Amino acid sequence: MKIRDIETPAILLDRKIMEENSRKMEEIICGTSMVLYPHYKSHKCLPIAQWQMAHGAGGITCAKLGEAEDLIEGGIPRVVIANQVVQPEKLSRLAKLAGRADLTVCADAEENILALEAACAANNTQLSVLIELEVGMNRCGAESFEEFYALALLTEEQPHLSFRGIQAYAGHLAHESDAKKRRETLLRIEKRVAELKRYLKERGLAVREICGGSTGTAADKPKDTVYTQLQAGSYLFMDTSYERLDLCFEHAMKIAATVISVKPDRIVTDCGVKSLTMDQFPPRYEAYPDAELSFSEEHTTILVRNAGAALGDTLFCIPGHCCTTNNCFGKIYLVDGDEVLAEWPVTSRGKAQ
Repeated sequence: MKIRDIETPAILLDRKIMEENSRKMEEIICGTSMVLYPHYKSHKCLPIAQWQMAHGAGGITCAKLGEAEDLIEGGIPRVVIANQVVQPEKLSRLAKLAGRADLTVCADAEENILALEAACAANNTQLSVLIELEVGMNRCGAESFEEFYALALLTEEQPHLSFRGIQAYAGHLAHESDAKKRRETLLRIEKRVAELKRYLKERGLAVREICGGSTGTAADKPKDTVYTQLQAGSYLFMDTSYERLDLCFEHAMKIAATVISVKPDRIVTDCGVKSLTMDQFPPRYEAYPDAELSFSEEHTTILVRNAGAALGDTLFCIPGHCCTTNNCFGKIYLVDGDEVLAEWPVTSRGKAQ
C-alpha cells in the first residue's frame, strides 16, 4: 500500500525518523540516573508502547486509569499513572489492576491515600504511590517538605501501599523558549528535589524513584540529576510547538490531507480542527510553510496565490501539538518513504476516564 492510497485526513509516522528520535533520546539520558518511562498520552497507541519497551524503555507513563488498563491488558509490566485517581468508582478498578502489574499512582492528599488503602485492602493487592511535589505548575502536589513528609509517612504506614518516591513534573518549562530561563529554573527545581530527598532520608524514609521531566527539558538536566525516571513523550513525534526550542528531534509525525478545492488565491484541504488540535501552536503545511491558514471544522484554507496544486494532491501538515492531535484519530499509519508498513490502532483514543 502506498501513501497515496490512504484515505485522508490520516496520521503518518515515519519509521526511520521515529527510530532516530528514539536513539537521540537514549543518547541524552546515557550516563545519567534516568530510565525512560515514555508518556503514553503522546500517542495512546499500544503497539507504539510495546515498541518503546522493546527498545529500552523501563516502563510506560500514562495520565489516566483507562490508559493504564489498556497498557496492562497489552502486556506492559510496569506502568506509572502520573496523576491522582480519586473517584470511588475508579478506586476498585485501580486496586484490581495493581494485582496484574507493577503499578504506581500519584497522590497529594491524606483522604486519597486512605481511600487507596481501603480499595487495595478490599482486593488484597499492593500499590506503589508517588507523592507529588508542586514545583511551579500551580497544579497538583504538596507545597512544603513538612506536608510531603506527612503524606509519604502515611503512605508507608499502610499495609497495602508502599511509598515509591517523588513525582516532580515541571510542565511549565516544557515549552519555555528562553533557554537560559529554562535551564536556571530547572536547576533550582533539581536542587529543591534533592533537598527533599535528603529531608526524607534524615527522617527514615527512602526515596526509590524521582519522576518527571519532558521532551523540552530532557537535554537540560544535569548529568548528576537526582531524577530516576524521565516521563517524556513528544520526542518520538514532534510538532510545531517544540520548534522554538531548537531541539535535536525531527518531525516523524505528519497529517496527510487532500486538496479538495483550488482557487486563484487559495487552496482547500479536507483536514480541519476536528483533526488538527489548536491548544498550543498552530499546525503548518510543509509545502506552504509561510502561508496564512484559515481553519474550520473539516477544512484548512491555505491562502496562497497560484499555488500550483491540483485537485486530489496530497499535502502534509505538521501538527501543532502531537499529543492531542493523535487523540483525534483511530489509527496511525507507519510509513517508510511512500510505503505503508503497518496500521497501528490508537487503542486508548478517548479513554479519559
